Amino acid sequence: MRGEEVREKLFMLLALLATLFGIVILAFLLAFTFYEALPWLDWQFLTSPPSRFPERAGIYPSLVGSVMAIALVGVFSVPLGVGAAIYLEEYARRSRIAKLIEINISNLAAVPSIVYGLLGLGLFVSTLHLRPGIVLVGALTLTLLILPIIIVAAQEALRSVPDSLREASIGLGATRWQTVRNVVLPSAMPGILTGVILALSRAIGETAPLIMIGAATSIFTPPKSIFSTYSPLPMQIFMWTDMPKEEFLHGLAPAGIIVLLAVMLSMNAFAVYLRNRYARKLRR
Repeated sequence: MRGEEVREKLFMLLALLATLFGIVILAFLLAFTFYEALPWLDWQFLTSPPSRFPERAGIYPSLVGSVMAIALVGVFSVPLGVGAAIYLEEYARRSRIAKLIEINISNLAAVPSIVYGLLGLGLFVSTLHLRPGIVLVGALTLTLLILPIIIVAAQEALRSVPDSLREASIGLGATRWQTVRNVVLPSAMPGILTGVILALSRAIGETAPLIMIGAATSIFTPPKSIFSTYSPLPMQIFMWTDMPKEEFLHGLAPAGIIVLLAVMLSMNAFAVYLRNRYARKLRR
């Protein structure tokens, strides 16, 4: 066996071991969490408010608040992010200013989340005088957090569309907007949806920026509107880990983690469905 073949097989073996290591660790963590959560996952847990008694405690107010907030984040961030990406890729001139804007957007995507919490506190609470800890302030702060991520992902998806499609559309007499709407966006939609759902998945699991804007660690009634205070799912889970009774740490907290994972997986499944649907349309 030649030296190149030996090195190739050795590299494949190392890559396989690295993959298996990550899969085994993840599977162990999920199995351990599910094992501790299973006795507590029932209808009462999903429909009850928090309580200092473990057998009465539930996650309903936090679940409703997180779903409301993430829905509002999607309403704010998707049009703004995709619109900014379309302008930068399809309309803006290739100038130094445009390149500088793109570099800054990419850098903003890597800024620590707590910085966005400080920005949300200063902008929405101190300047606009919105009540701290309400669903609207939380959603606006998380929108600032994921907006750069959506813009970058949408730009990459738009760049993947071949220029020949744009040129063919314009050559047939279509305007720039007609080309973007009927040719570019449908072709880039699978990539855009992937970026959007990854950004929303990050937003629903964030805690640090919501602490900064005064979100509650625990509430006993679900928010009735976007102007009501709410407690995000991650903060409720964190509060349970700090409770004195062992049932909170080894029962309710893992159950809350499973619920949070279920929400995130449901979002991912919906995004995969939409992405595959657009992909099938493109193949026809």
